[in-house]
Amino acid sequence: MSVDADHWERWVARLSAVLAADAPDLLAWAGEHRVKSVALADDVDFVCHLAEGMAQRGSLAPEAARDLRAIGRILADPDVLPRVGLWTDAPAAEEAWSEVRTLARRILVAREGDRRRPLPGRVPPQHLYD
Repeated sequence: MSVDADHWERWVARLSAVLAADAPDLLAWAGEHRVKSVALADDVDFVCHLAEGMAQRGSLAPEAARDLRAIGRILADPDVLPRVGLWTDAPAAEEAWSEVRTLARRILVAREGDRRRPLPGRVPPQHLYD
């Protein structure tokens, strides 16, 4: 695997860990880092574009690319994000977030054999999310 492919694989895994987190853990992480759901949806959109090329080059399993596309479709739905807004608006109550968690967990299990992965310790500076 190339250095670039390895970097993006780890990036997909970190994003999947955030999306796969139980709602209380996700809320705590998002609050600590002041991450808005819309910013995370933008990250998913970016990863979805990367995933296609990664899958074609064999550095991402086709199933993971499929699950990322499904996550991207869910978060691109204009009815999902306006209802949720900030993560603190109770994503646990949203069926869409439950489906996102399930898909992200499937990506992690296929990649690492376990859905549990520590949430990333750092996120880009806040101004990137404003």
